[in-house]
Amino acid sequence: FPGLADVSISQDIPVEGEITVPVGSHSPDEDYSTLDEPVKDTIMRDLKAVGKKFVHVMYPRKSSALLRDWDLWGPLVLCVSLALMLQGGSADSKDDGGPQFAEVFVIIWFGAVVITLNSKLMGGTISFFQSLCVLGYCVMPLNVAMLVCRLVLLAGAGTISFIIRLIVVGAMFAWSTLASTAFLADSQPPNRKALVVYPIFLFYFVISWMILTFTPQ
Repeated sequence: FPGLADVSISQDIPVEGEITVPVGSHSPDEDYSTLDEPVKDTIMRDLKAVGKKFVHVMYPRKSSALLRDWDLWGPLVLCVSLALMLQGGSADSKDDGGPQFAEVFVIIWFGAVVITLNSKLMGGTISFFQSLCVLGYCVMPLNVAMLVCRLVLLAGAGTISFIIRLIVVGAMFAWSTLASTAFLADSQPPNRKALVVYPIFLFYFVISWMILTFTPQ
């Protein structure tokens, strides 16, 4: 540029230095990794997350908590618990409960997969494992129904016992259906929600029928 040749720099002015780029300070939480935490803290954090999901099922409302942080620990525990309580029925007395235990697993997991595929084909935005998480956690009311039915059957099988079991199973069936649809409703197109709710209705109806028709050996 014209005129720059006449500009002189004084020898007293230092021209050397260090250029640094200011970087925002990191908080300890940003550098903290779950690999560095104790095993006890990891287990307690996972247990608290599972407990929060149980609370969401107990008080069903439209919430994305189950969809955002999905896991399969709760559904696995509920499935095993229900299968164990269904053992010892008169229908499987010869085989020591094996077919009944496998039947529960097939119905719950295969049924959840079919419902998820149906949801995806209908244009749902929920992922595969998120759907399994919601459907699995919403089996909890039916676990409560199975526990109550076994306690009622200890007093004997009769008309009054059947009526009590019918009321309990019907209420828990409605609870499971409403809880699952409350979590999954927002992930479906408005004009196709009924086509998605119907398979969920059948899914919990079959499990409820197994609980209602259970008779101890």
